[in-house]
Amino acid sequence: MRTSFQTCRSFEFPFRVRVQKRMIYKTIIFDFDGTIADTMEEGRRIFNEIGPEYGIRQIDREEMEGFRSYTINQFIEEMKIPKTKVPFFIAKGTLAMRRSIAGLPLIAGVGEVLPVLRAQVDRFGILTSNAVDNVELFLDSHGIRGLFDFVSSTSKLTGKSRHLNATRKQYKLKAEEMLYVGDEVRDLKAAKKAGIPCAGVTWGFNTRERLAAEQPEHLLD
Repeated sequence: MRTSFQTCRSFEFPFRVRVQKRMIYKTIIFDFDGTIADTMEEGRRIFNEIGPEYGIRQIDREEMEGFRSYTINQFIEEMKIPKTKVPFFIAKGTLAMRRSIAGLPLIAGVGEVLPVLRAQVDRFGILTSNAVDNVELFLDSHGIRGLFDFVSSTSKLTGKSRHLNATRKQYKLKAEEMLYVGDEVRDLKAAKKAGIPCAGVTWGFNTRERLAAEQPEHLLD
């Protein structure tokens, strides 16, 4: 189901100008779950743990592959999660994740690639719908917290575009100087809405084909 960062070279290259051989982005912002942290299986376990409280059926491991072509809204509809309950479901799941987050793995290869990329840009950040405390615990447990200048969170599933714009204004950046890296269609849509270049990673929630349909500037396998 998953691939990984294969080499530093393969991840760096799309972000470089071929002739000038320099980084074209000054700030790279990452999604967290499925992009940096391998949380999918733990997320499924937690979903099944709290789902019965909301009358939601369980998800088999084999079923997850089929969901990779779904948007988050399609997934919510398929699982018959009442929209009024979504914020409470997410909040409870995020709290449950805190108990195990420090012991979850990085996506294979991320630990080697991130320091290489960080040395070539002005800022590194994370924008996630997970909790900041969860992300901080995870980064600290893997010894990579120092790579990131900021960690931001939005509780809304579709609220990332506003946060991306706020970051651009805070650091007085041009939109083309930023890159948002994520594993879901909603990540790419948020970047597009904010007018910011984006990269889709194919080892997370959504498939390569589903991400490619959003026409990101980069697709990373």
